[in-house]
Amino acid sequence: MKSKLFLRLNKEIWALALPNIISNISVPLLSTVDTALMGRLSAAHLGAVGLSSMIFNFLYWNFGFLRMGTTGLTAQSYGAKDFEQIMYTLWRALLLGLAIALVLFVFQNPLSDLAVLALQVQPGQIEMVKSYFFIRIWAAPAYMALLTITGWFFGMQNAIYPLILTAAVNVINIGLSFYLVNYQGMEIRGVALGTVAAQYFGCALGAVLFFIKYRGITFRIRWSRLFHMDTFHRFLLMNRDLFIRTVLLTLVFGFFYSQSSTFGVLSLAVSVVLMQFINWMSYGVDGMAFAAESVVGKYAGAHDELASRKAIQLIFAWGLLFAVLYAAMYGVFYQGLFRVFTNEMDVIMAGMDYRLWMILIPLLGFASYIWDGIFIGLTASRSMRNAMILPCIVFVVGYYLFQDTLGLHSLFLALTVFLFARGAVQTWMYWRKGLEMK
Repeated sequence: MKSKLFLRLNKEIWALALPNIISNISVPLLSTVDTALMGRLSAAHLGAVGLSSMIFNFLYWNFGFLRMGTTGLTAQSYGAKDFEQIMYTLWRALLLGLAIALVLFVFQNPLSDLAVLALQVQPGQIEMVKSYFFIRIWAAPAYMALLTITGWFFGMQNAIYPLILTAAVNVINIGLSFYLVNYQGMEIRGVALGTVAAQYFGCALGAVLFFIKYRGITFRIRWSRLFHMDTFHRFLLMNRDLFIRTVLLTLVFGFFYSQSSTFGVLSLAVSVVLMQFINWMSYGVDGMAFAAESVVGKYAGAHDELASRKAIQLIFAWGLLFAVLYAAMYGVFYQGLFRVFTNEMDVIMAGMDYRLWMILIPLLGFASYIWDGIFIGLTASRSMRNAMILPCIVFVVGYYLFQDTLGLHSLFLALTVFLFARGAVQTWMYWRKGLEMK
């Protein structure tokens, strides 16, 4: 009986994880191409695109709760076979996403000034960073809608449509960016414009895919049900907690980039390249985390505790395997992979001292990514929020303790400890409360 359950769960996990892994690998491929395009212009361009991307990572990743919250709530409604709540979850998230995009439009000028100040952008890079910002901000409505519809598809146990969306958006983005940078001479503006056009295309494609498969469960919206006090309040509280958690996470990476720039343009360029290594690792491991969101959420909604616990065990085992593979790949092919991102010899030479961190981060940090997916499936948003507090403190204190003696290495030490601490705190929370976490 148990072996049949494991086989069934493995099949479900991989049906969701494999498309997610393929999809997620294409995500850092996009930033890899952007980095490579700018890295062949100058170290200043390389640093500018890293900082510009960080601004939108801060703005947009903070609203990643639209995808996470939508996935968790939809998966639980799917497990409970509550198709009315499935659709209301989608509409609530879409409305919230459009409201967020409107706020970003209204405050785009002060946001750009604040971002430049917070990231301590060097004077010679401010014009490039702002040029990127004021173009890419126009993709906000499409991006929020994409987050929502992607999360909804995941909750419906459908990882194929998100793969199609991600692949289409990234192919168009890469092609347009390459053309605009290399053939139109638009430099960093070409990278931004390629992103905007691709995301609106993805939004339209998402709507088409939805109506192809799910038009049968659509129904006339009753506004009183859409904004029903209890369910809407739960929706807002969950998204509030996820928002706070994501803000803290993004502040950590924002602080990382900001402090990298204080060591000089060369150190910032090295950090931008090494962050691509971390992106490759995180998106690979996140394939399993996304599967956890959908599978654990479905069985939590169906109140099947045995299947939920066994799914968690299997997902952790696969996550560990991925972490070991990434660590081995970075250890063996570090120099060759580094050269993919830049041909600037001074950047390459400076980056050769950081191989150890790229080996340790997958091994010590993978658990935090897997737990995030599990917590989302359980809609344990409050626990996700609380699990960020201590690791954030450890990150900042650790950096300042070793800043003077280790230089840029102090940032990678602090980041490694931060990721490990997150996984440790989340493990402790699950050990205490199990599937009853909130």
